[in-house]
Amino acid sequence: MVLSLHEPKWKNPMFESIPSWWRATSPDDSAVDVRKALETIDSPFFLVDTGNGPEAHTSGEIRLGCDKPGDQWHPALATVRALPISALGSRSFLKRHGLRFPYIMGAMANGITSEAMVEAAGKNGMLGFFGSGGCTLPRIKEAIARLKQAAAAEPFPFGFNFLHHHGAPEAEMALCELYLSEGIRCVSAAAFLTMTMALVRYRVTGIHQKKDGQVAVPNKVIAKLSREELAEKFMSPPPAEILKKLHARGLITDTELALAPRIPMADDITAEADSGGHTDNRPALALLPAIQAVRDRLMETHGYPEKIGVGLAGGISAPVSATAAYAMGADYVLTGTINQACVEAGTAEPVKAALAQARQADVTMAPAADMFEMGGKVQVLKRGTMFAMRAAKLFALYKEHSSIEALPESDRVFVEKKILGKPLEQVWQETKAFFEERDPSQLAKAQSDPKHRMALIFRSYLGQASLWAIRGIPERSGDYQIWCGPAIGAFNAWTKGTPLASPDNRDVTTVAFNLLVGASVEARSRILASQYPSLAGIRFLPKTREALARCSVEIR
Repeated sequence: MVLSLHEPKWKNPMFESIPSWWRATSPDDSAVDVRKALETIDSPFFLVDTGNGPEAHTSGEIRLGCDKPGDQWHPALATVRALPISALGSRSFLKRHGLRFPYIMGAMANGITSEAMVEAAGKNGMLGFFGSGGCTLPRIKEAIARLKQAAAAEPFPFGFNFLHHHGAPEAEMALCELYLSEGIRCVSAAAFLTMTMALVRYRVTGIHQKKDGQVAVPNKVIAKLSREELAEKFMSPPPAEILKKLHARGLITDTELALAPRIPMADDITAEADSGGHTDNRPALALLPAIQAVRDRLMETHGYPEKIGVGLAGGISAPVSATAAYAMGADYVLTGTINQACVEAGTAEPVKAALAQARQADVTMAPAADMFEMGGKVQVLKRGTMFAMRAAKLFALYKEHSSIEALPESDRVFVEKKILGKPLEQVWQETKAFFEERDPSQLAKAQSDPKHRMALIFRSYLGQASLWAIRGIPERSGDYQIWCGPAIGAFNAWTKGTPLASPDNRDVTTVAFNLLVGASVEARSRILASQYPSLAGIRFLPKTREALARCSVEIR
């Protein structure tokens, strides 16, 4: 197919200094549509002047920097190398985790990143982390059993979230012990502010020296963070004082104690920009290079034999954002918010429908249940729900008053009728029952500290609000807490008017391969445009599973 171009006489300036020539090598080397040629990502792209105008080809022979070799040779106006999606990101990252593609489906709490989502990721050469935050140990153990069973016949990689338990070290250690006993070899460490006994124990358990003298580390840690000082802690060896305490308690061996100073706390760091849920709202363009710089400095300081990977999360919403991440040197990308609107997500259909209608400005920050007293916040959907406003009211009351009993009558009535929907005493009894099962130490503290008792009552609303959304409780729809970043708005804008606009058609692997293939096509498109500006602006459009197959993608 002959291309119709606005600048038919334009020439690649490189041709003047490095003449390029192309010729067909078989009858199959016929011209194709330029978009189709760019989307054939496993093949090179040649833009050729055959005398009848520019033509796009995906095969043939190229010669550079020479006089015209013969009559069958034609001027090559532009050349773009093949860019299969397995070539995106870092090969060492893929090898380390047994993956085919540099793409992670991040952990969303309370099982929103479900077993089905994690399985779909693993079977398609990616990595998924089950959203174990907020789940009971029996629920996490159930998820482990399901994924082990699914991977029994044909193994695939998977991991679990290792969420920091603020103020509850016993619960965090219990999670560590569960993962160790169940042989979970890869975790996503999130919400940590410093290294803890439980996380260090998980990391160093089982390390040993190989025949070549290097340290084998069976338990992989991918840390998600947004601050350079925290990145430095994860890229450094485990703290000596924690190692000594673990050893004194018999929780690590002599060998593990001796070898631990030779390894970093994490294999990879996910630089988390403006994401849903817990976030510092950091700009990706500033954050990723900053974390990479910390990595480079600490690699030189400690001389680790294997380079620590740095990926990017927060705002990965369309092919162009994934292209930008890889172009900036991200070893992988991690998605979260956009997966929540997919069929495999462990949340209610009304939530998926609301997310599919959201725009970039339809998000806001609200108090976080797990870091309520510290003023921690999460990013949530504000469209169609009053959660953010009501949660902010509870936090304001907590800051202003010393106890539930100290609340003015008007505020007490407002909280009971407009927010909690039941008497405060009833909520306290329900809260007590919850913590008797999860963390009895919180009740002991509440008995001696009325303000802590108030915090637990208010936190019960915040914690349940996410469950009301996940379960789709109709009478609490105005209180839905839906963790969400602005990425969902950008994704919806990109998919508008296509089959992926409907959440019924959004499965996580189709979404993932659209971003990966699209990232490759967008990168190739920009290389082409730099050589032949008339073809600038060719964008990758959302594709169905069937259409992706024509881009050399096999979805399982």
